[in-house]
Amino acid sequence: MADDTTNTPVGAQNQDPASLPSLSIVGQYVRDLSFENPDAPASIMGAAAAPAINVGINVAVKKQTDEVYAVELTLTAKAERENSVLFNVELIYGGLFKIVNVPENQMAPALMIECPRLIFPFARQVLANVTQAGGFPPLLMEPVDFAGIYRQNLSRMAEAAKQADPDNTAAGNSSAKDTDKKSESDKEKPRRSRKTKSGKTVN
Repeated sequence: MADDTTNTPVGAQNQDPASLPSLSIVGQYVRDLSFENPDAPASIMGAAAAPAINVGINVAVKKQTDEVYAVELTLTAKAERENSVLFNVELIYGGLFKIVNVPENQMAPALMIECPRLIFPFARQVLANVTQAGGFPPLLMEPVDFAGIYRQNLSRMAEAAKQADPDNTAAGNSSAKDTDKKSESDKEKPRRSRKTKSGKTVN
């Protein structure tokens, strides 16, 4: 009879599971949702050119307890055709995350990249549902590169710190790491093309 063995990484046999890093979703919620269709029903009548749609994304982090953080996505979309607003929607969608045993230098990426990535599909679906309920084709946002937005924010903050104090670049880089708690991306498209810009959040 063969021995029943399990492959375990070297050095992990005696590691306490409670000491391992973990990130889990405690809950999800809609904090705010508004939709305006000011010219209805005229806005959905007849065939016309595709509207230009401005889409904005904002990420904010709020610490609740030593281990629990609220990460909120603010999604905005405004559709216009011939200087007329077809619809205007704003959604604030949040997730509660429990984060334990994560090193301090990895907390900002976890909060600004991993947490938004986990809740974005749910926020995206809410946005699609409400625009469809308003009489328009569902607005399906393209996937968001939260890691790219985070890197852009760090680069921008480091450059700003360098320009403000060229002789203290190292201190500026440290400040950028500690204060980056918000990212923002705005996109404009005539239905399918976008341009993006990013901002920052302070915890």
